Amino acid sequence: MSVDPTLLDDLEARGLIHDTTDRAALAERLAAGPVTVYVGFDPTADSLHVGNLIGLLTLRRFQDAGHRPISLAGGATGMVGDPSGKSDERNLLDDDALAANLAGIVPQLRQFLDFEREGNPAKLLDNRAWTVGVPYLVFLRDVGKYITVNQMMAKDSVRSRLEGTDGISYTEFSYMLLQAHDFSWLFENEGCEMQMGGSDQWGNITAGTDLIRKKGMGKAHALTWPLLTKEDGTKYGKTAGGETLWLSADRMSPYRFFQAWIQVEDAEVRKLLLQLTLLPVAAIDALMAEHEAEPHRRQAQRRLAEELSTLVHGAEATAAAVAASDVVFGGKGAPNDGALALETVKVLAGEIPTASLARSSLDTGDVPALLAEAGVAASKGEAVRLIKQNGVSVNGAKLSGESTIDENDLLHGQFLLVRRGKKSVSLINFGKD
Repeated sequence: MSVDPTLLDDLEARGLIHDTTDRAALAERLAAGPVTVYVGFDPTADSLHVGNLIGLLTLRRFQDAGHRPISLAGGATGMVGDPSGKSDERNLLDDDALAANLAGIVPQLRQFLDFEREGNPAKLLDNRAWTVGVPYLVFLRDVGKYITVNQMMAKDSVRSRLEGTDGISYTEFSYMLLQAHDFSWLFENEGCEMQMGGSDQWGNITAGTDLIRKKGMGKAHALTWPLLTKEDGTKYGKTAGGETLWLSADRMSPYRFFQAWIQVEDAEVRKLLLQLTLLPVAAIDALMAEHEAEPHRRQAQRRLAEELSTLVHGAEATAAAVAASDVVFGGKGAPNDGALALETVKVLAGEIPTASLARSSLDTGDVPALLAEAGVAASKGEAVRLIKQNGVSVNGAKLSGESTIDENDLLHGQFLLVRRGKKSVSLINFGKD
C-alpha cells in the first residue's frame, strides 16, 4: 500500500512536531511504506476531553496518509496514574471505576478512526490484556533490568515531581516502565514501530524506544506534539467560564461545545484550525485571509466550531447546535422563530431559560399574565409596559395590546419562543397534549 510522503511536512506546517527521534530516519521510514503507530489514552474519566483531540486527529492523519493506527486504551496504566504534568498524585481507580471510564471513552476512540478500511484498518487495544497477568518478578527481569534509575530520574516528568513538596510515590515512578513495556509489547506483537504523544510524554515514550533497542528488538521511532496551550501558556482545556471541554455529549452538550469554539480569540483561531481540524493548510490560509479582512464576522471561529463539532458529535447534532446558536445570537441565515425544527427547539430547551407551564395558563387569554407567570417579566404590569414598547415577540411575531395566544400558536404543539429586547431569549414549555 502506498503512503503519502508529505505527512511530516504537513505536521510541521500545522505546528504539530515538538520532538522526534532522528527526524531524517523517521522521514525515510514513513516514506518507505506503511508504519504501525500508536497513541495511548488513559481512562482517568468516563470521557475524553479537548486535550486528547490532537492525539486522536494525529492518528487519523496517519491513517489517511496510508499508515496503520492503534488507539490504546490504558486500562492498566490508568490504574497507576501518569505523573507527567501533575503536581500531585492522582487518586487510584478501582476496577469498577476503570471499567466505567473505559466504557465511556472506547466509543469516542472508535469514532475518529476507520476500523474497516481496506489495507490499513485501525485497531483498538487495551494494555490490561498483556499487563495484568505478568508476575512482578518477570516484569522486573524483562523490563526493569534494561532501564536505569539514573535514566528515569533524568526525565522531566519524574524530576519535577521529585523537586516538589511531596515527591513521587514508587507507584507513579513505575509508570514509565509500564509505558515502555507497552511499546515493546506492541513492537513485538503488532509490528508497531512508532509511538506518539504530547510533549510531556517524551520521557515515557523514549523509555520505550530505549527498551526496544536494548533488548535488540529493532529500531523504534517517537514523535511528540506541543501541548495545546493558550497565549498565556495555560492548557487549552476549559471554556472562559471554567467548564471543561469534554467530548461526551452527556458531560458537555453539543450546543455548549459549539459555543466554546465560537468564542475563541482571534489570536488563537489559526493554530486551532491547523491542529484540531482536518482542513488542508491551504484552505485554512484562505479562510484566515477572509477572516482578517472582516474579523467582526468571526468566519474563522464559526468554521472551527462547525468542523470540530462535526468531528466530535456528528453532522446532525452540529446542525441543531448551529441552528440553536443562530436563534439565540441572530446569526446570518437564522431560522424564522415561527418555523423552528423540533430538534432545534429541543436543543434550546436545554440551553436557555425555559419555563414549564400548565396548558390551562393559555385559557385566560391574558397575555401579560402569561408572560409574568413564565418569568419573562417581573410582573403583569411590567409585561404590559414591554408590550406597549414593542419589546416582546412570541414565535417571531411582535406582541401588541390586542395580541392573543392559544394552543394553535404553539411550536410543535408544545412551545413558545419568547424574545424580550435584543438579547433575552427564553422558552415556555406547555408539555405534550
